Amino acid sequence: MSLKQIQQKIRQIINNPQLSYRQRMHYLAAQAESLLEPPPISDSLQIAIEQQVICDMHEGPAPHRPRYLLPDYPKAIKQGSDYLELDPPNNLVEALNFLMILYTQTPSITGYPVYLGDLDKVLAPFVDEVSDAQLNLQLRLFWQMIDRVLPDAFVHTNLGPEDTRIGRAIFQLERELNQTVPNITLKVDPQITPNSFLEEAVKTVFVVAKPHFVNHPMMCADLGEQYGVVSCYNSLKAGGGSHTLVRLNLKEAVKQHQGNSSSFINETLEKYVRLTLELMEARIRYLVEDSCFFEHNFLAQEGLVSLDRFSAMFGIYGLAEAVKLLMEAQGSLAKYGHDAEANQLSYQITDRIAALVKEIPLPYCEGNDGFAFLHSQSGIDLDLDVTAGTRIPIGEEPELYEHIFAVAPHHHKFSSGVSDIFHFDDTVKRNPQAVVDVIKGGLAQGMRDFTFNLASNDFIRITGYLVRKSDVVRLEKESSRYNSTVLGAGSEKNQGVTKRNLKRVMSHEQTPRLG
Repeated sequence: MSLKQIQQKIRQIINNPQLSYRQRMHYLAAQAESLLEPPPISDSLQIAIEQQVICDMHEGPAPHRPRYLLPDYPKAIKQGSDYLELDPPNNLVEALNFLMILYTQTPSITGYPVYLGDLDKVLAPFVDEVSDAQLNLQLRLFWQMIDRVLPDAFVHTNLGPEDTRIGRAIFQLERELNQTVPNITLKVDPQITPNSFLEEAVKTVFVVAKPHFVNHPMMCADLGEQYGVVSCYNSLKAGGGSHTLVRLNLKEAVKQHQGNSSSFINETLEKYVRLTLELMEARIRYLVEDSCFFEHNFLAQEGLVSLDRFSAMFGIYGLAEAVKLLMEAQGSLAKYGHDAEANQLSYQITDRIAALVKEIPLPYCEGNDGFAFLHSQSGIDLDLDVTAGTRIPIGEEPELYEHIFAVAPHHHKFSSGVSDIFHFDDTVKRNPQAVVDVIKGGLAQGMRDFTFNLASNDFIRITGYLVRKSDVVRLEKESSRYNSTVLGAGSEKNQGVTKRNLKRVMSHEQTPRLG
């Protein structure tokens, strides 16, 4: 790239009226980083990147911070921070102040923290002597501060599986404030989480399209009890995180393949899985050995993150299109999500990928016994004509129960996150308990994450994050303080995320089919 071309790109960032000051600074920094040479890779991998079979998620050529960090907030609260010159907090006001300061010093790929902790547990030691009125007031101010100071929809907190005062207060605040930030996941355990608390969460989704509902027993079996759901719906070990996320475009992999489904699964997939892992290893080694993040960052020095709880995320997307191309090659019109033959092929593909990822070790990934975590990647705003992760294409989704039965067999393989989005008709507002039954039935069927939204509220669930429709409209004339609004607008334009097929939940009698 010539000096003139570099200057033109910088000028475009500076003069872009849709970017706030902080957003300009973020993009200018990324532009500077892009001038560096990336870690060395093989010619075969370079070709796969140029063919768009493998995508580095635009993380930049010189990894200098992990993509996702999940600090051990309970430990921080207990011990304080020498670096931040903060003593352990003694009451709720001090705890909220402590957390906000720590959040602003926690890096990620977005420039903002992607994990705020399991706030009901982190704050539990400080609420017994606080009245409901004071709890609501202090949480309200804290919630507004999060949204204004950390204006990015990938900022994420967790609640549950227990029913708590804090959890209920947060759901009430969400319904009142209508904020984009933070994203929320409710951990659901049918043996612990009462229906009344689930119903509070469902009523909150009716208003603000959050929280997600995650299968807590499944997550604990894969990651242990100390885990967090962050960013979109990415699940990782608390006190650790993910060095990087690299994704494999299965649609483009099939387009580079010559042969039948069997040879694709047994030969071509292995080639591209190995190349994807090669890129991941190059990025991990640079982060740990060259930029030396874990030697110099205070989070690691104070024991709030530990290298042995880190791994990396191997993402896949375009499964639906890959299945379609392979079926067409053998003269079949069977469609993923609708036909048993196509569904079975999809399971064979993800089974093979999961097995390969567990056979090929990566350095500095002790958080998953030396291997990458498999991830059903949610797509980015630049994706065209390719479906996120293992999802069914937008506008082609079958009826609710057929949809769940089709996608659920994938979910257990993706320990670092998989999500399907269900677009519900507004009639569900009349019967939130029926939605509770559907969620519990879906999780019992093997779903890791159940996510739904309504057509009528002001929120669009893009992949795993949210934007407000009103913010997207305003973006045409003015900047948005949310980084994620720009990404959401791109996703709506390129993927038509508001065009998901509507589903109806009419009564409790429908839900036993999921049991």
